[in-house]
Amino acid sequence: MFRKLLAARPLRAITSVPSTFVRTQPFAALRSYSTPSAASSPLDSGEEAIYKRLKERFPGSKLEVQDVSGGCGSFYAILISSPAFKGLTTVKQHKLVNECLKEDIKGIHGLQLKTIPE
Repeated sequence: MFRKLLAARPLRAITSVPSTFVRTQPFAALRSYSTPSAASSPLDSGEEAIYKRLKERFPGSKLEVQDVSGGCGSFYAILISSPAFKGLTTVKQHKLVNECLKEDIKGIHGLQLKTIPE
């Protein structure tokens, strides 16, 4: 009897996925930060300390530092583009930045790094 029911029902063809389930942007792009970008507002004291330290270590670099913890200084997003990263793997680039910020990292909960070789 069960076989007859299966045979009697036509199979439904799946033609496409509904558009509500398709992501057009990666998940990270959908994340909104709690503070405006560093370009549109002055740096707070934590951002400024990290910015100065990185500018000293990587002169001529393009740099953005943003406190994304809501202002408490526990999580920073850093974007740095430097000639010092040329020819290095991403892991080695991040190690250079982590070594530079060794003292600052002790008081930080999290750090989001994006390094770009020039």
